[in-house]
Parts: sequence; structure tokens; C-alpha cells
Amino acid sequence: MGSILCLETSSRVCSVAIGNEDRILSCRKSEQENAHSSGLTNLIESALLDAGLEMHELAAIAVSMGPGSYTGLRIGVAAAKGFCYALEKPLIAISTLKSLAFGMRELSGNEGGLLCPMLDARRMEVYTAVYDFSLAVIRPVSAEIITESSFAGLLDSETIVFAGEGAEKCKPLLGSHHHAAFLENFKLSAAFLYPLAMEKLSAGAFEDLAYFEPYYLKDFVAGKPRVKGLKD
Repeated sequence: MGSILCLETSSRVCSVAIGNEDRILSCRKSEQENAHSSGLTNLIESALLDAGLEMHELAAIAVSMGPGSYTGLRIGVAAAKGFCYALEKPLIAISTLKSLAFGMRELSGNEGGLLCPMLDARRMEVYTAVYDFSLAVIRPVSAEIITESSFAGLLDSETIVFAGEGAEKCKPLLGSHHHAAFLENFKLSAAFLYPLAMEKLSAGAFEDLAYFEPYYLKDFVAGKPRVKGLKD
């Protein structure tokens, strides 16, 4: 079927993976803050070297499409589109939250209940969705401010596994519920994109390079620049 280069830049962790058939050939990541733009190319070069591949040998480029960090998503999608244009390869876009749910399913060891990936937004807000173990959507992607009553209806009847950077800050509010479970220190990885990207490659489900944009979910709000000489 061919190898797929997967790019994950939607969170603090920047990662790159290359998969072929049913296995990951290589995976590289960096947790250096604010270094996605400068580090992504190096990660790609290292992953290709590990896999023993050249860029022209790839079958497709897959990218995490969001939601997530506005800047991170722009960097990942711009890189993916650039490679696709230059190499004349198809672009595959994967939901960031669905890929996180896929990784949760693989690592949780639990065959029942629901999966709730959470990406950190501002303050007590997260980007989240709820999936069952077949990755069918139970609650669609949304931006939510988490309180003690969040997910109350589902938690009353179902075990929900929470994971991701957003889940860590929500644990004090949701962790006391007997149906709430948490995967500790669980982070996004480009390796989670690959199985979902392989399905899209088989189906020929590609994006239009000219029009594809990341799924930001919310409008970007820039911080106000400080005026030199003025106090807060």
C-alpha cells in the first residue's frame, strides 16, 4: 500500500511517525516549547532516516487537522501541504481528538465504557468529544468549560476514560466520580494518526490541497501587545 508520513503538531508535543502496512516504521517527538516550526523538519528527516526511506517513496502525507493549538495546526498543515504539492502526493487529514481516542483505546486495557480525549484550551476550557470503543461519536467535538457537573448524564450510567493534556487539569473536578477513570501522562503522538490514515488511503479519502484548512473550532484571539512605558 505504501508508507505514510504522519505529522502531529496540534499540542505542546510535536511528533512525526512513518507507518507501512500494519506497523510503525519510525516515530520521533519533541516536547520543546514553541519550537514546532524550527524542529518539525529535523524530526521528519530523522524519521525518514530511521525508516530507510526517501520523501519521494511515500504514498501520502497525513496531518492532524485539529482542534488544538492555532499556531501548531498552521505549522503542521502548511508543512503537509507543501510536501504534497512538491511531491505530488495526496493529503490525508485526521481528527486530532479521534486519533487521541484511538491511542487511548489501544493503551487503556479496558474493553468497555467510553473514551473522552481532552485537549487543553484556556483556563478550565478544553476541546473534547466522546467516543465509544469502536470510535463512533457519542458526543461531537466541542469547546467546553469543565465544571463538576460536566458529563453528569453519561457518568451516571457509563464508565468514561479521560486522557490528554486537558484531562489533567480537569481531574480535580471530575476525578471523584466512581465512573471516571484517567490515563495519566497520556499525550498525543503521530503514531496514533497512522491506522486512521491507512484507512483513508485505502478508501482514497483525500483532501483538496487548494482549499483544505485546519479545524480550529474557535477563532484565534491574539493577546494585546504591551505598550512600552505603560504599566498593567
